[in-house]
Amino acid sequence: MWSQNAIQATNAWLKEGLKPRCITRDLKWGVPVPHEKYKDKVFYVWFDAPIGYVSITASYTPDWEKWWKDPDNVELFQFMGKDNVPFHTIMFPSTLLGTGEKWTMMKTISVTEYLNYEAGKFSKSKGIGVFGNDAKDTNIPPEVWRYYLLMNRPEASDTLFTWADLQAKLNSELLNNLGNFINRVLSFVAKPAGAGYDSIVPDAPNAESHPLTKAYAEKTSKWVEQYLDAMEKVKLKQGLKCAMAVSSDGNAYLQESQFWKLYKEDSAACAIVMKTSLGLVYLLACLLEPFMPSFSEEVLRQLNLSPEENLSFSEEKGEIAKAKSPWDFVPAGHKIGKPVPLFKELKDEEVALHREKYAGSQAERSSKAAADAEASKVANQLKGSKLSDGGPKKEQKKQSGGSKSKTAEADITVAKLDIRVGLIRKAEKHPDADSLYVEEIDVGEGTPRTVVSGLVKFIPLEEMQNRKVCVLCNLKPVAMRGIKSHAMVLAASNEDHTKVELVEPPESAAVGERVTFAGFSGEPEASLSGKSKTWEKLAAELHSNGELVACYKDVPFTTSAGVCKVKTIANGEIR
Repeated sequence: MWSQNAIQATNAWLKEGLKPRCITRDLKWGVPVPHEKYKDKVFYVWFDAPIGYVSITASYTPDWEKWWKDPDNVELFQFMGKDNVPFHTIMFPSTLLGTGEKWTMMKTISVTEYLNYEAGKFSKSKGIGVFGNDAKDTNIPPEVWRYYLLMNRPEASDTLFTWADLQAKLNSELLNNLGNFINRVLSFVAKPAGAGYDSIVPDAPNAESHPLTKAYAEKTSKWVEQYLDAMEKVKLKQGLKCAMAVSSDGNAYLQESQFWKLYKEDSAACAIVMKTSLGLVYLLACLLEPFMPSFSEEVLRQLNLSPEENLSFSEEKGEIAKAKSPWDFVPAGHKIGKPVPLFKELKDEEVALHREKYAGSQAERSSKAAADAEASKVANQLKGSKLSDGGPKKEQKKQSGGSKSKTAEADITVAKLDIRVGLIRKAEKHPDADSLYVEEIDVGEGTPRTVVSGLVKFIPLEEMQNRKVCVLCNLKPVAMRGIKSHAMVLAASNEDHTKVELVEPPESAAVGERVTFAGFSGEPEASLSGKSKTWEKLAAELHSNGELVACYKDVPFTTSAGVCKVKTIANGEIR
């Protein structure tokens, strides 16, 4: 099983025709060629490195042949970036076949595209990006790095590392979702009798007959099935998403159960909810162990279970079957350990420091600052120019209030708008309005915003799911047919308003990052005042240009991953 990009890269080499390729280099550093005639040469690293996989195993154990010469019982999986594909799919296998011996050949290869950094590429020479030692120096825990990089794994296309996205995923997904669920469950169980269970797992007979618990157990079982399927197919990102969905459902289960009321009003039902939730905590530790092993070990310690004995998830031990009855994972009467928070919030000031520290050398930052200054200068020049027909300008009538009025107008800039990259988590038809959608949109705040949009006639419901959009976040909330809308999705329309398209940020733009405009700086208004008509005045200047780029006047909507665009509507108005 090979990833598609591995197949494409290999076929490209084969189509060129196999030709002689040098396996040595004239360098001082490297593995020397063991031949007197070539003593001044070293092996080319990617000819030698795959052979090193075998020699490294041999140096680790005298039983190395049980791994490398037992193809009937051993499967070889390899993971790498796309630059290294041909050396592992053509050159290394050819070397093994050329020996005439029975080697374990690669069965599965998973290849990633590029991970870029903020607005450009990683560069060690320029000091741009976060590398191994840098990650350690940030004091951000390894499980956070592992989660972020795997959730952002460029499996099918290039992805982008941004500090804003790392912060959003840590604070929203790890802290507020996963960490909150686990700590909430363990802390309640750990409370003394009369307020909790004094750290003792309660008994929960007839849990399968509890309707809410049964419904969520069925959901959990389906997520586990999808998780196992994704992991078997080396779809690591999808596997991680399935595991996190178990946590999201766990939070929903707790909230819907209202366990704090059950504890006083229906102790048997509360025991079922808490024992089931403890089982979900255990299950999450197992599902997430391939991604965040240190996190999973800590969760088991807080459950007072041995990581060495319990961190497995196999059919042999029956764990997979138990996913259908999570209340069976942790036995009644077991005493849990001491709950402690698993994640710490990453604050804005910390993000700013990290972004500055890893933005590159002083020279690079100076060059970037100069470029930004030049961009601002051009933008300011454009702001002062007339972009219509170039004809003679009519003399403007003087307004009463003179300079005061001009000052007020000058204060209204596009920087007043809080436009962010949003991700539609869910969209559905409004129950009381045929022309409206109700969306749940993640804008990097932890809890998605409810947004109502009049897009039913223009965009099919299936195209509103799980897609990135530009969201105006500081409009005053307004009720639309009984549902309050807390933001507005921006879209472009043609001249007669018969066609509407969403304004789309780049796929790799970070959820929650603010859309910016070169030459316009400042903080957005907390809430756009209806009296000032700021939004109405600025909206008149929003449009898509001839190249389908969303603009304020002539200045593009810009994210760290590039500009925002529409699909086909040129010179349309944006609202």
